[in-house]
Amino acid sequence: MTDLTAAALPSLAATVSVPTYDRAAVRARIVHFGVGGFHRAHEAMYLDRLLEAGHTEWGLCGVGVLSFDAPMRDALAAQDNLYTLVTTAPDGTSTARVVGSIVQYLFAPDDPEAVVAKLADPDTAIASLTITEGGYGIDDATGAYVPRDDLTLADLEGSAAPRSVMGLLTEGLRRRRDAGIPAFTVMSCDNIQGNGRVAHDALVGFAELRDPELADWIAANVAFPNSMVDRITPVTTDETRAAIAEQFHIDDRWPVRSESFEQWVLEDSFSAGRPPFDEVGVQLVADVEPYELMKLRLLNASHQAMSYLGILSGAAYVHEVCTDPLFVAFLRGYMHREAIPTLRPVAGIDLDAYCDQLIERFGSEAIRDTLARQVVDGSDRLPKFLLPVVREQLAADGPLDHAALVLAGWSVFLEGRTEAGEPTPAVDSRLAELRTIVTEDPAALLDYSPVFGELGQSARLREAFLAARASLAERGARGAIAEVVGG
Repeated sequence: MTDLTAAALPSLAATVSVPTYDRAAVRARIVHFGVGGFHRAHEAMYLDRLLEAGHTEWGLCGVGVLSFDAPMRDALAAQDNLYTLVTTAPDGTSTARVVGSIVQYLFAPDDPEAVVAKLADPDTAIASLTITEGGYGIDDATGAYVPRDDLTLADLEGSAAPRSVMGLLTEGLRRRRDAGIPAFTVMSCDNIQGNGRVAHDALVGFAELRDPELADWIAANVAFPNSMVDRITPVTTDETRAAIAEQFHIDDRWPVRSESFEQWVLEDSFSAGRPPFDEVGVQLVADVEPYELMKLRLLNASHQAMSYLGILSGAAYVHEVCTDPLFVAFLRGYMHREAIPTLRPVAGIDLDAYCDQLIERFGSEAIRDTLARQVVDGSDRLPKFLLPVVREQLAADGPLDHAALVLAGWSVFLEGRTEAGEPTPAVDSRLAELRTIVTEDPAALLDYSPVFGELGQSARLREAFLAARASLAERGARGAIAEVVGG
């Protein structure tokens, strides 16, 4: 067994692919906030390819902002910022690559000034983000900037050095403006419709509360490209570490396992230059929206559709439900009857084939993705993935029985017990409030405006939701699904 370090790369090359570029010569021109599994399986992987192709000016400086980022800081520090990415195809075939694109890591709680200085450095061209749907502080129902997290609220008070993502970005941009340095690009890589627009509204909203003139400068000078990102990446567990160690003989503190499929559709709009992303498989387009709607309403919404009902019925893994003919029929019904009619034409994509590919990807047992991972912060995810489909179907007087059953399943999931009496893996920033609502009056969940906005006032949605709740109570998850599929 070999510990993963830069010195060990020559000895590892016999079993895994390793960087052949000179990492000491790499310039970290991209500052990335949120160095988790998805980032390391996606953007960092694409940049590793660019570095391997000789574009050594496009390395990464990772930034951790939250206290629970400290273990990532420590793991990367012990491994010279290297990690192993193992990708697995639907047939179970795996390949491994040691990724070297992260050449620096800063932990904001230790030294926020170092992060601001890096952002203000003229060599920094892009600040990229994977800070989750809830990290932007945008109210789903109104679109207003309404931050809730303690770090951002403390930064808005302005009594100390910035420590939140928006605070650090704003201060970095302020210094660039004052020094006459062009603005960097802010590039969101989160699974949010219009993620560039959301990042714009969050950063400009924060700056307006601190310095309206700076907010105007940011709005006029910073590019916020929209993007669609896709690669299923389960959370790394001790089981993941052990399996990778056994198969590839690498002792890696924090490896990443993902599916082999990868996709990144990116709006070609940048303030201060960009890497030649198109050389390594990124699709650069003028309009991302058709692609992101496809992904959000088919892939991401399907994760919601399978997970609440799957958990209630006793399943734990994505592949369990996505190799079950009943669940597969339900997912296909949702995709074809309810989601696809709300999409715009997607250039170069056969939507029927895309849905088939999704079922194949979901059914990969080798990935071992958990249903619990899909339902973290459901109150942030459902308004972005599923409710836009409901909204358009209501406007068109179209079908919504699949979506209504998913929402009913969410409400039962929030009550806290599966059909077998086991606790549900409910993790949500609004959990206490939501649980109180569904315990007292499940129908009142539709009145919860931070999730449903005005949508919950639809008499048709309310009728469908209550009917689905009754079906779950009478028949259980599988029986309720069978009724929808049969209908």
